[in-house]
Amino acid sequence: MASQIKLGDIAVDVVQKDIKNVHLSVHPPTGRVRISAPSRMKMDTIRVFAISKLAWIRQQQKKLRDQLREPEREYVDRESHYVWGRRYLLEVAENEGEPFVVLTHRRMILGVRPGTRRAGRDATLARWYRELVRSEMPTLIARWEPLLGTRVKQVFVQEMKTKWGSCNPLSRTIRLNTELAKKPRDCLDYIVLHEMIHLFERKHGARFVTLMDKFMPRWQFVRAKLNRLPVAHTDWEY
Repeated sequence: MASQIKLGDIAVDVVQKDIKNVHLSVHPPTGRVRISAPSRMKMDTIRVFAISKLAWIRQQQKKLRDQLREPEREYVDRESHYVWGRRYLLEVAENEGEPFVVLTHRRMILGVRPGTRRAGRDATLARWYRELVRSEMPTLIARWEPLLGTRVKQVFVQEMKTKWGSCNPLSRTIRLNTELAKKPRDCLDYIVLHEMIHLFERKHGARFVTLMDKFMPRWQFVRAKLNRLPVAHTDWEY
């Protein structure tokens, strides 16, 4: 069941379903607020919960408004694209073979069939970025597993609109945002460590912070850097 509550100038979409806990989220690009709550929870209880989180909601909305966004990509020659935090100028090479992406010193060569439109060029580059993140995973997972005393069963890499990563402690899987391939490598390392700790420490409490401090003393600096970097232009759907 879906409904909405108003908290001054903030509208909160409420969805009640068969879950045990309340989940609050603030979605880009406009800061839309959504609460998922158990089916039997009274609306007055949900309202009190939302009011208790009002300061956090406003903080997240401000972050979304202030965060830089990349311009929409056209996938044409000399357009800027990023790989591991480094800028490359795109060069489109039309050919009859399979699509490809190759990096040179300062150029990203995108090979596509003649007549390939923007959507096709975007899909080729998105696949390449996804595989780039995947290729880093065996080394990073092998590095952190023995130190943390945990195991990752499977890693998924996909486009994610609201998160850099997530994890499922029950299935022992983690999900990573394809966009991480565009950011400096230490940002990917930070997100992988963050999600792997969540496999056994679900909340961002004192123990989580202690573990992050132990295994990555500069993690807060890396997190701040990642959050300052522009995020991808996206056609947001609700």
